[in-house]
Amino acid sequence: MYLKNRLFGATALAMIAATGVSAENLVIATVNNGDMIRMQGLTDDFTEKTGHTVEWVTLEENVLRQRVTTDITTKGGAFDIMTIGMYETPIWGANDWLVALDDLSADYDVDDILPAMRNGLSYDGTLYAAPFYGESSMVMYRTDLMAAAGLEMPESPTWDFIREAAAAMTDRDNDINGICLRGKAGWGEGGAFITVTANSFGARWFDEDWNAQFDQPEWKNALEFFVGMMAESGPPGYATNGFNENLSLFQQGKCGMWIDATVAASFVTNPNDSTVADSVGFALAPNTGLGKNANWLWAWALAIPAGTQKADAAKEFIEWATSKEYIELVAANEGWANVPPGARTSLYANPEYQKVPFAQKTLDSINAADPTNPTVKPVPYVGIQFVAIPEFAGIATEVSQEFSAVYAGQQSIDDALAKAQALTNDAMEAAGYR
Repeated sequence: MYLKNRLFGATALAMIAATGVSAENLVIATVNNGDMIRMQGLTDDFTEKTGHTVEWVTLEENVLRQRVTTDITTKGGAFDIMTIGMYETPIWGANDWLVALDDLSADYDVDDILPAMRNGLSYDGTLYAAPFYGESSMVMYRTDLMAAAGLEMPESPTWDFIREAAAAMTDRDNDINGICLRGKAGWGEGGAFITVTANSFGARWFDEDWNAQFDQPEWKNALEFFVGMMAESGPPGYATNGFNENLSLFQQGKCGMWIDATVAASFVTNPNDSTVADSVGFALAPNTGLGKNANWLWAWALAIPAGTQKADAAKEFIEWATSKEYIELVAANEGWANVPPGARTSLYANPEYQKVPFAQKTLDSINAADPTNPTVKPVPYVGIQFVAIPEFAGIATEVSQEFSAVYAGQQSIDDALAKAQALTNDAMEAAGYR
């Protein structure tokens, strides 16, 4: 496989020389997640095939969002490719801030992208970002600790069962926390997690007239449950823990359960990185019996800012990084369990990938997420862990900071909800929604 790629790369370089097309250096902003870091280690394959080189700017999730948003809105031109998600893509596409990906090659097979991902990364039927990987969220748990507690994880657990199991698995003397969850401020970090949790408790961000709903009992019920469970069974300092911090804790054997992105499954089951790789089970995200599981829908995707002078080379990179061939390249180098999940239909039809223990649960979780009907009660917005309006990122960042202050013991739940209600309504009134 790799020899074939090297030969193809030599051919591509010869073609570049013959046509006079110059090789470019692409600057790519990306998140510091494991799959993205793995891609950086394989980009010699892209350079050999195309002659283009790549310069990476790798950032923590909250910082990445801030940097690329600032760059795109100010036309800064710092990046040729940006790693963005389902929240930004339709909004930025509508503003003509992104290059449309409506002319990708036939070999790329855009119709193979999972419908949930393709729809979430499009505006008015046009694709504006290609998913590097797609995800929902699910329960990852220690099968050995669950068995020792005398419990059996249901396929679709309730939050009450999760709390009971977390308490039973907690062993403070041995530094084992029954459950590890995000509390870190940031709309896409702890904000995303508490939003989907609240969805499952019947809460919503807005009613049908865009009035904030933090003064309703469902939000208070969700926060009281979350804070109480984490006080009983969570790690100290969870108010500053996000995806990467909880991943590290779980891999070190310090978590009985972790509810987070389905993409984490390959990391916690990788024996090279995880001390508990051989004792991890999976279940759907929890519910309270109201018909909504606490799971989200997301894709980390590659998009081209409209201001770049290197759009053609950038499209070549996107085709390479999000292709069926890239998946095969990762599989050949690191095994099928480590390929980018959740983006292509063909992956889930592949008999080799079907052997991966978390493959079906990931697909089930993605298929269970419905961004057009994210809550128990009707809402005027699309989005599960976010509200797909331009104002949301700023509002939700502030709200998440208030909630993280609760987790850190700096204010009460009632105070945080009152502040969230006021700042959200003020922002929506200023934006003309009310």
